[in-house]
Formats: sequence, C-alpha cells, structure tokens
Amino acid sequence: MTRKTTVLLVDDHAVVREGYRRLLEGTPDIVVLAEASNGEEAYRAFCDFSPDVVVMDITLPGMGGIEAARRIIAREATARVLMFSMHEDVVFSSRALQTGARGYVTKSSAPEVLVEAVRLVAAGKLYISHDMAQELAVQMLPGNENPLQGLSAREFEVFRLLVAGHAIGEIAKILSLSYKTVANHQWNIRQKLDVSNTAQVVRMAMTHGLLPPDYPVSEAAANGG
Repeated sequence: MTRKTTVLLVDDHAVVREGYRRLLEGTPDIVVLAEASNGEEAYRAFCDFSPDVVVMDITLPGMGGIEAARRIIAREATARVLMFSMHEDVVFSSRALQTGARGYVTKSSAPEVLVEAVRLVAAGKLYISHDMAQELAVQMLPGNENPLQGLSAREFEVFRLLVAGHAIGEIAKILSLSYKTVANHQWNIRQKLDVSNTAQVVRMAMTHGLLPPDYPVSEAAANGG
C-alpha cells in the first residue's frame, strides 16, 4: 500500500481549514495529520507530528505564518513548508521563499492547484502558482523595487505586527525578544522606509496592498495614535 503524504494545515479560520481538509483528503494520496490556528500552534504541531508538508497561511493572530515557517525550518532544515495565502503581493511571496518555504499558492487559485502544489513540494520540488510567478518576474525588472524588500526577515515580522496595532511590549512577547530589541527593529524600519510614526507605517502597508479587507489594523495605528 502506497504511503500517503501527511499534511499539517494552518489557518486561523476553522471553516476554511475544514474546506481545505476535505479538498486534500478527497485525493487518494494525501491525509491531513493535524491542524493549527496560529503560528505557535503550528510550530508545536510540527514538532509533535513531523508532517511531510506544512500548508501555512500568512496572516495569523500573533506570530505570523512567515515567522512560524522560519522557526520550523530553523528546527528542521529539511521541513517542507507551502505558503497558502490571500496575499497576492510579491513582498509576501518573496519573503516566504527567502525564509525557506518550498512554495507559494494564492487562495484565488483553482482548488486543484493546491493539491498539485502539495504533491510537488512533498516530492522535494519548488512550486509557485502561475499568478505569483509572473508577479515575481515583473518585480525583478529595473525600477520595480519595493521599499519593503529592504527589510530583514525579522524587521518584516515586526512591521506586520506594528501594522496590526501591537505595542512594542506585545511584539516582544509574541516573538520572544527583548523590548529593546523590538524597539531597535522599529527604529530600523522607520529609517529604511523613511517614515516617522506608526500611522505612516500603516499607510505604507495600505499603499502597497499588504492589507486584506479583514486585516486587524487598530484605529489608533491607522490614525497615528
């Protein structure tokens, strides 16, 4: 009997996870071994179950999907993480791939695309959905550089949490860093992006289409508080 590919499914919406579980388990060769609703749970589940592929959403409460992927890959260099997100901006896909993710599929892709991606990533191959592959190619052209690309992986995660309205102390707790370290990252972010306050950081995120309609941006952050 052929061994099935085991999957850890990570998304903060239970209904979404159920839908993708049914999709993946509707195939003869894939089984969802475990589920997680945030980055912390994803890391623990990976350690407990050692799945063949982690299907990871990016926008998660607390620790984001890219940071969770970074921690998983830091623990197990051969971990195969497939990012599956509504974000269609190359900032997220390039960040995920730089972190070591083995693929990136947008949620606007056809259902069979996710199934194909899981199979290929499980086989040790890299998979990028066609829409993102084209965007990544365009981004490489001269004059199309995004200032957010200049942020380090850690700075980008701090940036994401600042936009979500988290205070420095909260970010320090989420990322297991000291208050001073997060404050230094915030200063570096503002210098690299040429902004002076959190409201400008949020507006830059909006300008570059990094905020989906339901993204948790605090009113204070959006208005400069």
